[in-house]
Amino acid sequence: MQSNVENLGALERRVDISVSQEKVEEEVEVRLKRLVKTTKLHGFRPGKVPLKIVTQKYGMQIQQDVLNDAIQKEFNDVIKELDLKIAGYPRFETKASVEGDNSPYEFTAIFEIYPDIEFGDLSQQSVEKPVVKIKAANVAQTIEMIRKQQVQYQPANRSAISGDRVNINFHGVIEGKDFAGGKAEDVELIIGEGKFLKDFEDALIGLSVGEDKTFDMVFPEDYGGKEIAGKSVTFEIKVNAIDIPILPEVNADFAKLLGIPDGDLDKVRTGIRQDLEREISKRIRSKLKEQIMQCFLESVQMDTPNVLIRQETERLMKDASDNLESRGMKAHDIQLTPEMFKDKAENRIKLGLILSELVKVHDLKATPEKVRSIIEEKSQNYENPEQVVKWHYASPERLQEAQSLALEDNVVQWALDKVKIIEKKVTFDEIMGIS
Repeated sequence: MQSNVENLGALERRVDISVSQEKVEEEVEVRLKRLVKTTKLHGFRPGKVPLKIVTQKYGMQIQQDVLNDAIQKEFNDVIKELDLKIAGYPRFETKASVEGDNSPYEFTAIFEIYPDIEFGDLSQQSVEKPVVKIKAANVAQTIEMIRKQQVQYQPANRSAISGDRVNINFHGVIEGKDFAGGKAEDVELIIGEGKFLKDFEDALIGLSVGEDKTFDMVFPEDYGGKEIAGKSVTFEIKVNAIDIPILPEVNADFAKLLGIPDGDLDKVRTGIRQDLEREISKRIRSKLKEQIMQCFLESVQMDTPNVLIRQETERLMKDASDNLESRGMKAHDIQLTPEMFKDKAENRIKLGLILSELVKVHDLKATPEKVRSIIEEKSQNYENPEQVVKWHYASPERLQEAQSLALEDNVVQWALDKVKIIEKKVTFDEIMGIS
């Protein structure tokens, strides 16, 4: 067999496929006779339905199935002969109508192939490695965050201030008319937390239990609700309750609350420092990884199969739509379009092909030790790390996720050995994203 492939573009190809009509008819007859043995039809005993009736009822569908199978087989044979790596699925088109009893079925297959990947010189690329020193103040800052997470509240005998928890009723109108979401009772919020707009929360400061207030505020132009974005709203609010936040003292009881049986605060600080070191190390690796991926995108020359970009775009759109619906919104409310996701989809496909090629060329396989290290590190965030480790190894799907991360880590480390690494001092708040 000798087949010719026609180049339609950088990656798009076309080949002609010929399927013997005689062989299709022979296979159709074989399948129909096989079907006779199992066909059940009213008025006939099982397996005794005449071939003619079975052919009338199922013949067209079976012929189509046989033809589809034959086309796919011929296509696979051509691809194997030409040693082509197909991206996605081919599109088959009828090339010519059948004329004569023995004329073959003629089709054209249009498809894309995976690209050749040309790697640039990574030694000319540079990445910045954050350098962070954990100070005692950072540990103290973390302890303060933990205290706030353990906050308790008690009723206040004063007017509300920032940080208080208040329970309110509110009713808002625009030019005297109600709007969706503008009225509610027994709403709980913490002043200054940002659950509501700042102007709304600030209006609560100075009010006492049972007190009413009427005020005007303008919603931002980019507010999510189009009905009220950029408009002035008049609110009436009533304070039902005010609670004062009470933070736990940093003492032995606080240490015991954090899992230190003997109440030793030094052990608390040591444990927090170790947790911060792990988190910072994780964030540094993440930032290095982001930069390495960008280096790949900038230094690798390749075309990306459009069929894979379309598939990834559709997947990203579906994920975004599902996420919106989980939050009670509809995708059409913000008009999701493929253009919103195309660039991201193309980069993800391109990176996937690059990583796959690097793993293959440089044998950057994920070792069992590396996979276990990743799982154990992740398990440290849970109360029973050993159980989490067992949970991962109990499922091939969960284990596959760790194996994929190990492969990515191997590729990143391989690239880090090639690029220039520039150390850059950053503050604790910068690396932790604290503003």
